[in-house]
Amino acid sequence: MFYFSVPLGKLVRRVSRLRGGGSALPGLVVEKIDPGFMRRTLADLPHGVAVVSGTNGKTTTTKMVVELLESQGLKVFTNRTGSNFTRGVAAALLGEVDWRGRLDADIAVLELDEAHAVHFVNSVPPRYCLLLNVLRDQLDRFGEIDKTAQLLQHIAAKTTGTVVLNREDPRVARIADTLTGQEVKYFGLDDSLLGTFPNDDDMRAAPGSPAPARLPEKPAADVVLRSVGAASASFEYDGGTATTGMKLRGVYNIFNAAAALTLARSICGSGAAAADNDALLAALSRVAPAFGRGESLTVDGQPLDLVLVKNPSGFRLGLKSFPAAGYATMVAINDNYADGRDMSWLWDVEFESLREGGVDQLTGSRAYDMALRLQYDEVPVGSVEPEIAPALASFIREGKGKPKRIFCTYTAMLAIRRELSKITTVEVVS
Repeated sequence: MFYFSVPLGKLVRRVSRLRGGGSALPGLVVEKIDPGFMRRTLADLPHGVAVVSGTNGKTTTTKMVVELLESQGLKVFTNRTGSNFTRGVAAALLGEVDWRGRLDADIAVLELDEAHAVHFVNSVPPRYCLLLNVLRDQLDRFGEIDKTAQLLQHIAAKTTGTVVLNREDPRVARIADTLTGQEVKYFGLDDSLLGTFPNDDDMRAAPGSPAPARLPEKPAADVVLRSVGAASASFEYDGGTATTGMKLRGVYNIFNAAAALTLARSICGSGAAAADNDALLAALSRVAPAFGRGESLTVDGQPLDLVLVKNPSGFRLGLKSFPAAGYATMVAINDNYADGRDMSWLWDVEFESLREGGVDQLTGSRAYDMALRLQYDEVPVGSVEPEIAPALASFIREGKGKPKRIFCTYTAMLAIRRELSKITTVEVVS
């Protein structure tokens, strides 16, 4: 079966790419005809498999981990397209294995959607996992927030080596209490930064209510984010503090850098084979934003930032990380399956920071819902156009000569990226 499924999968991949089809289709085909494909392909990697999951930040964090490990001389396989379902991993494997199904890599670092990660780890138990956070994101898919925590707990339980947890997210940190035999490491924040990175309970506590219960005793973290500058960050590890420049934008990405450092240090081990921390920090300083995640483009000679927003915490931190002053602003909200159908979370975001400059353009299938939400926060709106293509064209035309910023849900971001690709004056800023 193996010698049949790989050539067939590669053929489907080639045909799919020629026709402009989805990147996951070849993986879906090979999953159907050869369910053991991923398990056999990944079984003999010297450093095994590392899974990155959680509600927010998976794509950028996975990119960081990959580049950090490559700075240590490791050959890393990853699902670079960001297709974080199991079929996306299978499709990525088909692009990397030879015709006999052999993968030339030391380790696989895989971004996986919370629900699909459960199916993956049942088939391929990872040696490492990194669990980032639990936020009220797409509850129409996963149900209550504690259900999402249970999915992450299952990933940790199936991990055979090291589990890396977010010390500042109570639902993630408490997963440690359910584990037997796994090594547990944490990444965390300096106390002075806790208010900058609210967990889900912090976001939803009523004014004047007691603070949500955290862990009785705060465990020591392998890496602690100590401070965040305009283009730099300081991390504490091994008893000292080191500062590095950062290309990544957005305070949430900087916290996830602490997570990536913790996982990379865990994979590289200790003693003589321990990670070269100076090389790790140098690699971290070079990491650019992942596709659409705080990505900076140049349109008509002016910067245009794409900021992905998926839930209240992410939108709030996006507004905080990318101040509105001096920018033309557009908000694009879709409610397709990949975005989550329930957009009521928009009412949990505070938009007062947009009040002074207003929002120049609203678009997407939920543009009028967004307009209503902004009206309650007294944010002026220039124009509302549900169709993304004409809205984007108008936004670029009317904002000529000004830097621009677009806050967008996932499928809106993809649509905007497609439209921008048709403009010859667009450049990606490295």
